[in-house]
Amino acid sequence: MKETFFSALANLLQWFVWLPPTFASLLILAMVGVLAAGVTGLVITRGLARVPGKRRGSFIRSSATTLRHPAQVMAAAVMTIIAIPALELPMWLAGGLAHAFAVMLVLAMGVGLVKAARLASSIYIEHIDASADDREEDILGRKHFTQVRLLQRMAEIIIGVLTIGTALMTFDPVRQYGLSLLASAGAASIIVGFAARSVITNLIAGAQIAITQPIRMGDMIAFNGDWTWVEEINATFVVLKAWDKRRRIVPLSYFLDNPFENWTYNSAELTGAVYLPLDFLAPMPAIRAKLGEIVESCPEWNGKDFSVQVADANDRTMMIRVTAGARTAIRSWDLRCAIREQIIDWIRDNCPEAFPQTRFSAHASAPDNPHHLMALGGPETAA
Repeated sequence: MKETFFSALANLLQWFVWLPPTFASLLILAMVGVLAAGVTGLVITRGLARVPGKRRGSFIRSSATTLRHPAQVMAAAVMTIIAIPALELPMWLAGGLAHAFAVMLVLAMGVGLVKAARLASSIYIEHIDASADDREEDILGRKHFTQVRLLQRMAEIIIGVLTIGTALMTFDPVRQYGLSLLASAGAASIIVGFAARSVITNLIAGAQIAITQPIRMGDMIAFNGDWTWVEEINATFVVLKAWDKRRRIVPLSYFLDNPFENWTYNSAELTGAVYLPLDFLAPMPAIRAKLGEIVESCPEWNGKDFSVQVADANDRTMMIRVTAGARTAIRSWDLRCAIREQIIDWIRDNCPEAFPQTRFSAHASAPDNPHHLMALGGPETAA
């Protein structure tokens, strides 16, 4: 088959005898590359991209569409490398072209592998999304999502390093330098190791996070006094999205070296507390019953956790603590706001004496000071 291909190129070369041999060979070489890329693209778009079927057919169609351009470049590079010996090219030019197309082939393979990794992770994530009823409560789904994303980025880094390294090793000066550097293993390697220490540390931290899962995509964590969501986990850093749309960029190693609060580690449910300072005259049975009605009417309540307790008291007020559970942290915030608003409205309309009050206490005048008055508190009410 190779001889047939060479004879076909030789016959094609006879059509361009009116051109200089080198120019004619380059023209035929370009035609071979374009023809190989065109045929490959035609096979993919007209054949593989139209395979019927839902699951397996969809995977083949997606793969064909994603890998079409790398496959065309690889086909063109392979065919031109094969065609070079059959053409009339100077030795230096033939060697240079073969080397250039070999590098192109390596780079196209690397790009194809990166796209394949992205496609595989996207298909898996879409499968997770389709099977999850509620992303906020799907702890297992978010765990897999985080692992897939981290492994995808690590695979892209490894493929990129190996691809560039392989392409550079095709050059003799670079190959000799790399071999001598590895053989010497002297001060240069130590300097490089120290310079890349932070990068390597975060890469290793990314692998540990993918395995141990202290944080996951979509987790809500408390960071520097704010509640934030894990929006993105890259190979070396994490993007935290705050409630006011701010983004914090945190190195991966931070979550292995420092303690932090993960509010959705084992479950998305969260119990929130509302504190109400009330007067000692507050009718607690009526307030407790009304709080029960308010919580039961809130769609954010998880139907499990609820309590009303007198948590503290001082010389002026008593502190009422209302606890209620919600399905997620953000719903817990909405639930607490609703409880606070509705109970304040009800107390104002039904028992305003339950709000904190300031009292005066007047005593009999002392013999040496007929105008003596002892005051406790401010001037609002007198008893």
